[in-house]
Amino acid sequence: MADYVWLGDVRTWYDERGEGAPLVLIHPGGADARAWAPNLDALAARFHAFTPERRGHGRTPDVEGPITYALMAQDTIAFLERVVGGPAHLVGMSAGASVALLAALRRPELVRRIVLISGVFHRDGWNPEAIDPDAAPPEVLERGYAQLSPDGPEHYPIVAAKLTRMNWEEPTLAISDLNGVMSRTLVMLGDDDEVTLEHGIELYRGLPDAELAVVPGTSHGLLHEKPALCNAILVDFLTVDPVPTIAPVRRANGV
Repeated sequence: MADYVWLGDVRTWYDERGEGAPLVLIHPGGADARAWAPNLDALAARFHAFTPERRGHGRTPDVEGPITYALMAQDTIAFLERVVGGPAHLVGMSAGASVALLAALRRPELVRRIVLISGVFHRDGWNPEAIDPDAAPPEVLERGYAQLSPDGPEHYPIVAAKLTRMNWEEPTLAISDLNGVMSRTLVMLGDDDEVTLEHGIELYRGLPDAELAVVPGTSHGLLHEKPALCNAILVDFLTVDPVPTIAPVRRANGV
């Protein structure tokens, strides 16, 4: 069931499907809710899945001023309060993962479990070519924007410039900031991702209660490249409690 909700000054589009515990899916930067097409059936079979489109994305219009991770985190918090009505699991992909992370730091009581897919806590975690400010945005993003945006295709260069600035300058969390995440968290990325493996491991090690999944033979498009494997990992993490491990090292003392 698709609808709109006002989150501050942003008339935000969202859809919802399924029944069960609430799950909010936060799409990649420059994309829209269709990014979840390979995953939504599997997740909506187990959860009440919400797919909001962030400011300047999809069917949600742009507004005056910059697009920032902080603003999108605040929009996500408002969505949890106004639409979901309480805590939910968060699954964020790429820029959506950074938004989910910031929302969890600001309002930990609104977040159950979190999955951070191919996202960064600091801008330096990207491979440089992934956020090259001189590179033209992929054509597929421009086509997708033109198909849905209420602002019209002529507005795309404005939004693209805002997103380029955001990704070049943000986010800038320190590893010590990650201690504020209270939720059990899964860090997930492809083994040939736009996020460096070293950064993914830093994120995993910096979070108080984290697990790590590196999906073999995939890139930044891992959810589309190996959807069955990714869906199995997501559902397992979100529905199954941690198992006793035979030879723990990192968690040997309950860490």
